[in-house]
Formats: sequence, C-alpha cells, structure tokens
Amino acid sequence: MNILKTLSASASALAMLASAAAAEISDGVVKIGVLTDMSGTYSDLAGEGAAVAAQMAIEEFGGTVAGAPIEIVTADHQNKADIAANKAREWGDTQGVDAFAELVTTSVALGVFEVAKQQNKIALVSGAASSPLTNDACIPTGLHWTYNTRALAVGTGSAVVKEGGDTWYFLTADYAFGEALQGDVAKVVEAEGGQVLGAAKHPFPASDFSSFILQAQASGAKIIGLANAGADTINAIKAANEFGVIASGQKIAGLLVFLTDVHALGLETAQGLQMTVSFYWDLNDETRAWSQKYFEKTGKMPTGVQAGTYSSVLHYLKAIEATGTDDTDTVLAKMREMPVEDMFANGGVLRTDGRMVHDMYLAEVKAPSESSGPWDYLKIVRTIPGEEAFGPLSESTCPTK
Repeated sequence: MNILKTLSASASALAMLASAAAAEISDGVVKIGVLTDMSGTYSDLAGEGAAVAAQMAIEEFGGTVAGAPIEIVTADHQNKADIAANKAREWGDTQGVDAFAELVTTSVALGVFEVAKQQNKIALVSGAASSPLTNDACIPTGLHWTYNTRALAVGTGSAVVKEGGDTWYFLTADYAFGEALQGDVAKVVEAEGGQVLGAAKHPFPASDFSSFILQAQASGAKIIGLANAGADTINAIKAANEFGVIASGQKIAGLLVFLTDVHALGLETAQGLQMTVSFYWDLNDETRAWSQKYFEKTGKMPTGVQAGTYSSVLHYLKAIEATGTDDTDTVLAKMREMPVEDMFANGGVLRTDGRMVHDMYLAEVKAPSESSGPWDYLKIVRTIPGEEAFGPLSESTCPTK
C-alpha cells in the first residue's frame, strides 16, 4: 500500500511538473506559421518543401517542446505582401501562432515584419534575400537566416569579375529583391574594377524574356547578370540560349540560382554556371543523411531555402526547450546566446541586427559527364567564411542592433 501511495505521489508530482512547464507556454501549445509560395514562381525552391522541412524539425523534437505540443499551420501567400500580412495578423490575433517562418519574397517578408513588430512575434526569414532586412528595414524580432543579396554579390559577383567578366548588364526583377540584388552586385563589380553598362527591369513574375535579352545583347556587356530567382531565372536562361547569347561570346551570371533551377534546366543547358549557395545536399555526411530523409518525403533534394527553414525552426525550438517558455524576448535572447549547430550551419552566430552568420559556398554546375546521376549537379569551388559573406556587424545600418 505504501508503495502504491509513493508511486501515486510520484506520478502526481510529475504531472504537476509537466503542467507547470506547459503553463510557461502561451495557450499551452507552440504554434509555428509557415507562410510560403505554394503555387507560383518560388514554389519549387520554397513552397511545400519548406513546410516539410519545418515539420522535420518538429519531428526531431518528438512533437513536443518544454512539455507542450508543437503545431504547424501553413498558407500560400501567392507572393503578395497584403495576403501575407493579413494571414500573419489573423494567425497571431486569433490562432495563437507564436512565430512566422520561411517568408520567401522580400515584399512578403517586409509585410510580415510589420505584423511581427506589432504583435511582438518572431519572424524566421529563410526565402527572402534582400540585405535591407537586417539593415534599414530590420525589426527587433526579425531573423534573417539563409542568405542575403550581399552574400550573393560577394560570392558570384566577385568571382565572375576576377575571371575577366568586367562589364555587366542586369536583367532585374522589378521589386525590392531585384533592386537590392542588382545594387549589391553592382557595388562589388565596381569595387573589383568592373563597370555596369546598364540594366532592364522585368515584371515579376515574367514568362517572355525576349525583349530583355535583346537589350542585354545590344549592350555589348561581357556578363548578363540575372537579378531574379526561381522560374524567372529559368525562363531568362532558356531565352538566352534560344537567342545564342553564349555562342556570341557573352556569359550569363545567375545571381540567385537554386538546385531546383538546375534540375529544371538540365546540365546540358546549365553546365558551367557559377552560383553562390547557402547549402548543398552533398557537402558532408550530415547533409547527405538529412537530405536523404527529406528526399524520402518529397522525391527531391532540398534547396538552401528549405534546409534553412528546418534550421531556423529547429534553433527556435531549442531555445524554447532551454528556457521552458515561448516568451518572445526570452527566446530571442537564448537564440542569440546559443551557436547554431545543425546540418545547415556549423557554429552559426545570430547577431543583434537579426542576421544569422554562417559560411556560404561558391559552386559551379557540373558538365553532364561529371555527374553521377539526378541531383548530383554541383561542385563546390570555394567556402566563403560567414563574416566575409555577410560583412561585420559594424556595417549594418539596423537601428536596433
């Protein structure tokens, strides 16, 4: 009888501890809202795959953190800032969402930043690239995880100029991301002694690049820089091939190219293209193991955006586990205190301007003869140290750093 009483008391004590732990979690549940492009230009590089990656981080925790269940909700923002902001506001006001994740498309990230600032929610940006997100447009709770336009410029832009590509003409997506990417690459080109001969802005998204390619050809620039991404990059490269750009002696610099883009183009078309990446599935044993699990769920190897979504959600959950609460300020402090250690980043540092600093990689697309099969598309040319890629904190113009 005494043994039964002791067991009963122990069980009661454990239940009380679990209840107390859950009480530190708002609404008794940790809820993460993944806002991404499920149907448009960026759906292949982000989209459903990013939601799967976030779910993989949750599964790694066994579905609970700090004694509370973890839930995920998803929505298609259609690359429209107003849709994204309205959904984020609804989630925060009525559904108890604690953090917003992924947020591909700069205009979307900026729209959700406003909501996150008002609601004091954490925004984990993986897909949006513009460097202003950790500069003038930063917010105290905005975390920019995967890459930015400065890192892309330092990687691809610098490498191309050093190889003799010293005159450039840009084809630029006509919104904040395209403008930021063109601006950051132009700075690097000019700093390396190159020259920008001109630029043409194209609609976002765009399917017909004929007139833009003709303008770029007429410029006489050695390099046509594609300040766009996703389906826009794919369509521009296809148009360049159709118009004989490479045959005429000009080269294409894809400034934000993803593994899925190479897969869509094929190695015959994409071979030799240099690109700066935040992640590649075949980097090491850890990336291969995680990517194989992802492949089993999706039938594709992950992009950097998808891997970055996993990493950001995982680090967020680690901070909740360590502190026992989902209080925004407490979790943010712990996220900055802990190094980012996972298959995406080794010793990543989360700065006060919101930038997560980690190594980037300059890669080159393999020739068909160099590839062992599907998804074996890249060879790593150079590892770019994190501070070189993203710059020191002293360069950031974030007012809250």
